[in-house]
Amino acid sequence: MLEAGSLAAASKVLDKENIDVILCDVKLPDGNGVDFLLQVKPKHPATEIILLTAYGNIPDGVQAMKNGAFDYITKGDDNDRIIPLLYRAIEKGQLHKKVAHLQQQLSHKYSFDTIIGDSNPIQQAIELAKKVAATDATVLLLGETGTGKEVFAQAIHNNSTRANKSFVAVNCSAFSKELLESELFGHKTGAFTGAIKDKKGLLEEANGGTIFLDEIGEMPVELQATLLRVLETGEFIKVGDTKTLKINIRIIAATNRDLQKEIETGHFRSDLFYRLSVFQIILPSLRERIKDIPALANHFAMVFAAKTNKPVPVLQKEYLEALQHYNWPGNIRELKNIIERSVILNDEQQLRVKNLPVELQAAHSQSLHSAFELAGVEKLHIQKVLNYTKGNKTEAARLMGIGLTTLYRKIEEYHLQ
Repeated sequence: MLEAGSLAAASKVLDKENIDVILCDVKLPDGNGVDFLLQVKPKHPATEIILLTAYGNIPDGVQAMKNGAFDYITKGDDNDRIIPLLYRAIEKGQLHKKVAHLQQQLSHKYSFDTIIGDSNPIQQAIELAKKVAATDATVLLLGETGTGKEVFAQAIHNNSTRANKSFVAVNCSAFSKELLESELFGHKTGAFTGAIKDKKGLLEEANGGTIFLDEIGEMPVELQATLLRVLETGEFIKVGDTKTLKINIRIIAATNRDLQKEIETGHFRSDLFYRLSVFQIILPSLRERIKDIPALANHFAMVFAAKTNKPVPVLQKEYLEALQHYNWPGNIRELKNIIERSVILNDEQQLRVKNLPVELQAAHSQSLHSAFELAGVEKLHIQKVLNYTKGNKTEAARLMGIGLTTLYRKIEEYHLQ
């Protein structure tokens, strides 16, 4: 327990120590405890302050609570309350710290730094996302299924001025037209059969924050006009209501469909497309970022080893090569699932080709077969050139346009004369 005889002395203690609870007199030599709250709470939000006064009065008590006091009690009359109050204040302070820690972890989890990959396509997408995150612009994320569109949406939100507000995600393909309308816009009691009470929609839940509309290309045309109004005016009407609601949200949408083709077939409104695509980011497929596969695979191996209480396995070179020779129609999501399967089935310290599904093993065998075929062609060509130059390696290297050192290495590799 620490003591301070003045507000100035207390401020110095707070700058040096991590204080959970402060018992503070209202009247002190250099100021007023009620005003002191305004100095402490902004800098130390997790520190709770209980004010003590010899002569309690209602205006001071009200102002103290407005300024952030945990409680305001009269000395002498309320002595029996102090110990229980201290315990409750400590609990509240610890809860505040725990929440702050969880928020920090969540913020890190969905930061751009956690998006794995050094290849140019993914780095370009990250740079674009970082630039738009600081604005309030509507963003349209395009790319195949499993390329990480929701991860990007969350990272954009967490790096925006709305980071402390809600991030609400909804998959537009997961609901019928009626259910999606109710989920997004909410409804009034009696709006339809089963609407037994008022329901707040996801747009309203996201007020002040961000709503992520995944698979926007699946949204029924009838609802697209209502969403367009939200984008243009920030207003909508609940199902079964007559009152207009005003909201302030950022919309991030995503789709794996070609929306231009959807417009041509009448399945998507062109005016909504132009409003959504203020800022487009195309996320690359895993086929376009093969060099990132080892880093992604090692990351997922660590994650799933921890989840299954197994040692982190070493990924054999052949295992990684097999991953890089596969086509990845399911992109990162498919890679993640395959690594999880490998870790679960593996009983060794290494992940080997045999731990992969049959289709990946087949792709790896095919790639090896192709490599052997190419090697055979190269071996035959080098031998023909050497025969032509009557064994003159310098001339053979010149004719083939390769370095003499390379030719010697190839001769040794293919056991040529």
